[in-house]
Amino acid sequence: MNTPFGSERQLRNNGHGPSEEPSVIANEDLSPTQRQLHPLPRGLVELYGLLAVLFVLVPEWMADGALAGFRSGRRGSDLPMTTMAWQRVPELRLASMNLRQLRSLASELRLLGYGGLNRDQLSRRLLRRIKARRGKAL
Repeated sequence: MNTPFGSERQLRNNGHGPSEEPSVIANEDLSPTQRQLHPLPRGLVELYGLLAVLFVLVPEWMADGALAGFRSGRRGSDLPMTTMAWQRVPELRLASMNLRQLRSLASELRLLGYGGLNRDQLSRRLLRRIKARRGKAL
């Protein structure tokens, strides 16, 4: 039987130390019960564990601590606070409103036929009316 390495034979250490000469065995001699996995040296396993902590867990703990620090001083929503521009600029204010609020504003501004308009059309008409009143509507 050909192996990917082009040989029918395989080397095995047979559980002896690294200084012992490996014995040559045929592939037919290896059964699943005879094959043994040789554990990694304890120092290497501990080194891999330390690297896992350093490269995976420590940055995760740092990020979690930073996020907790940002949340600690805030009350209410985790969303960023609205700036003054969202309240002063009519386009931004209309964009932040839902359809019910837009229709309520249209009613206050006495827009006719606002009930059959979709959101974009209603926003356009409201913006035109607000600019005609020089921004005093909001």
